[in-house]
Amino acid sequence: MTTLNIQEMKCNHCVQRINSLLDELNIKHSTSLDHKTVTIEGTKEDVNKAIEELDDIGFTATIA
Repeated sequence: MTTLNIQEMKCNHCVQRINSLLDELNIKHSTSLDHKTVTIEGTKEDVNKAIEELDDIGFTATIA
């Protein structure tokens, strides 16, 4: 598992956008608005793809 910090995640709408994107990519994950994190349960390729795609929709994700 890899945890990503996403400081721009500020509301439930952000969580919905992130979850929808990762669901479309078939990346198993869990999201915490309180901690502003997404935990990816997958390969390094899944993590890199998630970071890239999140950036494309306006969220900067960094590995915790």
